[in-house]
Amino acid sequence: MSKPRSRTQFRPLDGILLFDKPAGMSSNQALQRVRHLLRAEKGGHTGSLDPLATGLLPLCFGEATKIAGLLLGEDKAYDTVARLGQRTDTDDADGAVIERRSVPTLSIEQIEAELPAFHGHIQQRPPQYSALKQGGVANYARARAGEVVEVALRDVHIMGMQLLGWDAPRLRLRVHCGSGTYIRSLVRDLGEALGCGAHVEALRRLWVRPFVAPDMISLAALESMSEAEREACLLPIDEGLRHLPAIDLDQAQLARLRLGQRIGGVDIEAGAYIGWHAALAVGRFKVSEEGVLAVDRLFNR
Repeated sequence: MSKPRSRTQFRPLDGILLFDKPAGMSSNQALQRVRHLLRAEKGGHTGSLDPLATGLLPLCFGEATKIAGLLLGEDKAYDTVARLGQRTDTDDADGAVIERRSVPTLSIEQIEAELPAFHGHIQQRPPQYSALKQGGVANYARARAGEVVEVALRDVHIMGMQLLGWDAPRLRLRVHCGSGTYIRSLVRDLGEALGCGAHVEALRRLWVRPFVAPDMISLAALESMSEAEREACLLPIDEGLRHLPAIDLDQAQLARLRLGQRIGGVDIEAGAYIGWHAALAVGRFKVSEEGVLAVDRLFNR
């Protein structure tokens, strides 16, 4: 008779892990694997990376899940390898090839001449196979079921796109972009501009603001550590907030805000803020045009 499988005993745990996601694993699979290694009760990630992709996936645990949405909206940087001459149904190497075209003889200067069209605020059409939802159903699920998925154009911001190398039929790019950008769409559209089509063959996320020089932890490294060593890899919530506008709160203000009360007559510009007390971040707050300070999200401290 086989022994019953032991179940993970989860525990409250707060912090951010700068995880180096391996290829072949979805973002949710990565989150659940790390959550079990840490035995963290609650966890969330800050924006999906495709299974093909590697690189920085900030994982938030406990109270840090309250800032996951903030990190999701920050700008990011990627290195990608584009394979010219082939289009796939997913716009990356995990999909089936749906068209082959000859790759023209291209100089570095010719390729670089196309890049400015993809800088700044542009519109792009996300891939059919994406986690975006229509009617509550993810587009990739509809596409796999054989539906023709009509995906609307969306506005994205490309801060920079640099050609790192060209060795036909592959070119390497570095992209600095805003939230919601699909590198697969960017590569697909660049391939069309070059007259031969393209898909993403490899993709690595380099950083997510504010973690622009991240010391990433791999799955293999985590698996080799003791539980105490794994826990020591977690960054405090504050590390994910210090780049944002801040307000200092005194004890009396904080007590009122914790009771759900608002504070009027605040002489700062309207917008979203991180509130600090005694050198610790205590929550997200918003200030109205009328100068009223209110709670958006509080941290339990």
